[in-house]
Amino acid sequence: MYSSHPPQATTDAIEWALTHGMALKTTAYSATHTAFSFAPTPISKARYQQLVASVGLLGKLVHYVSEDHQFLNHAIDPITKGDPFFNALLEMHKAIHQAPKQSSERSTEHSTEKSVSLEHPSSSAKRVPLLIMRSDFMDDAALGPKLIEFNGIAAGMGPFGQRVHELHKFLQLQAADTFNQWSASTNNQLVENHALEKLANGIANATFKIKQEFTHSDLSTGYENHPPVFLMVVQANEDNVYDQHLLEHALQAKGIKTVRRTFRELHDKLTTGKEHRLLLEGVGPIDTVYLRAGYQYCDYHANDIISRVCCEALMQTRIFIEKHRVAINATVSQQLATSKRVQMLLSSMTAEQLTTFGLTLDEASSVKQLLGEMRPVTTDSAALISQTSPEQWVLKNQGEGGGHCIFDDDILPKLLSLKPDEYQAWSLMRRLQPTPRPTPALTVRKGELQQVDDLISEIGMFTVHIDGKPAINDLNGGQQAYAGYLIRSKSARTTEGGVHSGMGVLDSLVFSD
Repeated sequence: MYSSHPPQATTDAIEWALTHGMALKTTAYSATHTAFSFAPTPISKARYQQLVASVGLLGKLVHYVSEDHQFLNHAIDPITKGDPFFNALLEMHKAIHQAPKQSSERSTEHSTEKSVSLEHPSSSAKRVPLLIMRSDFMDDAALGPKLIEFNGIAAGMGPFGQRVHELHKFLQLQAADTFNQWSASTNNQLVENHALEKLANGIANATFKIKQEFTHSDLSTGYENHPPVFLMVVQANEDNVYDQHLLEHALQAKGIKTVRRTFRELHDKLTTGKEHRLLLEGVGPIDTVYLRAGYQYCDYHANDIISRVCCEALMQTRIFIEKHRVAINATVSQQLATSKRVQMLLSSMTAEQLTTFGLTLDEASSVKQLLGEMRPVTTDSAALISQTSPEQWVLKNQGEGGGHCIFDDDILPKLLSLKPDEYQAWSLMRRLQPTPRPTPALTVRKGELQQVDDLISEIGMFTVHIDGKPAINDLNGGQQAYAGYLIRSKSARTTEGGVHSGMGVLDSLVFSD
């Protein structure tokens, strides 16, 4: 521990963070600053430019995978016996992309539920896929940057990524001596990060697109003066609200009304308007739906609905949304396409095989360089770990968020405990070995300073696509997919590096050359 009493520069940094919304909610009436590094992590211009040039191709790849419903069915079906949640997701996917059953065919079990949540307005999905994805990388000392995972649902903290970059720019000016003392680079050129602005730009473009499509029908229904509406589906009692509110504020500045609801609050409140318009009771037409929930079973649970059917009832709400003409992130298909299972299958393909998903051979070759080694869990996996070394691998299940990876000496016992029908729900990924920051780093957590001598960083790169096309306005009047970055840093001795749920800190980038 460096000090429990932060000097003036740290006090200024903490107050800047709180002033600019870089915080986590602690009670209904209080918050604490997010953990952050005092100075940015270095990256070479060549490495950064490589990632920026390639990451949009990952978004393009995932879009085409997500719209290949036959591939998704074949990819996900083997893991459904070992993962009940993905079994439910696959059933949702099938329900969205097939003709609905007639009301008379529904089981009596659901007869007390309002039909609006169970009947769908058409036999095929009408939604516009809005892919807001964060691709997380580590820069392996020998192999270069390799993908850790896709994040296609609830891919957050882009606003925090921009804020910590702005914080470092503030410290570079206001506390130059202390900043330079802890900087790992003699180059003072911080790597620009406009993640908040670019994410808002991409979402706004999708929102205005849907609003524009309904210009004539809104005239006939009285909604012509209704502002475009962005619906964020959130978890109950969310503590990571400020990152979300920063995005909402950016959208509000563009003339977009924002609404927050849980799946439970949406249940029985959605109806179908003219031309498959999605309507929310008390609000009116919805143009964009953005899920910050829905990646775990508990998001679909409601104590006041019969427990046997509550999850299905709230999942039907998500299905109902996708049957309407609305921009959505994440579609169920996108959630399946960004799973560890699909990532493993893609990583095992050749560049030529990847071209079946909308990529040219050159694009597929660029993507192939970013995909790390992943292997399915089989009866031979335990022997592989015993014969090599557990430190060379990470065991992963299909869970989203923190706490779903198994490391080191815990891997072999877990493999030996798995039943054969659970194997395919797990995968082994070659563990990446990034080079720690060359000088000690200073981190700030809950007002206290800590020196970390082996800080390593995970690089999250945001992209936005609307129906497979880059969604962000660039300076030349065209469209681009890249939407800024998020850096999370941690000690190399720590396996759980999330800022919200682990021991990571928010960080930014500075060019090393």
